[in-house]
Amino acid sequence: QKIHLKSICLQCQLYLLLNSHFFCLLKNGMGLIILCAYVPKTEAGHCRWAEVLKDLEKIQTSKDIDVSLYTANTDEDEECQEPVMRCFFLETQVIIQECRIKNCSETQDVVNIWKNGNASLENKKLNSTTLAKCKECEEYEEKSFTEFIQSFVKVIQRDCK
Repeated sequence: QKIHLKSICLQCQLYLLLNSHFFCLLKNGMGLIILCAYVPKTEAGHCRWAEVLKDLEKIQTSKDIDVSLYTANTDEDEECQEPVMRCFFLETQVIIQECRIKNCSETQDVVNIWKNGNASLENKKLNSTTLAKCKECEEYEEKSFTEFIQSFVKVIQRDCK
């Protein structure tokens, strides 16, 4: 016995399903109703750094953190985007140490930034030509915590586009 779905455009649903979270109400020939819902993806859903951005917002106004940090340029070549990101996450270790010394209320947020960054970057290997072309973290200018966070956010937002 064939089961038919009424008034369903399967190609359209397949497209929506693959490009978003798609659910709907379907009624088959036997009267069975399948409950679903359509939830479009948000912009943050496309960005692997969404959680990092949230934590950066939490710490950016901290009065407890007063360090100078190597701050990569936000206008580096696209090829150098990954080493730049690695530099920012590497410098979060300095912030973690500062927070532990001063017992900052934002310590866990900074640890989360570092963990989320490493989790996203650890499986990516950089090729030697990219590394040779890009600056080392220590070659960048040291800037204040506030400037560091502003640049970090810009780089992440650029990567999320």
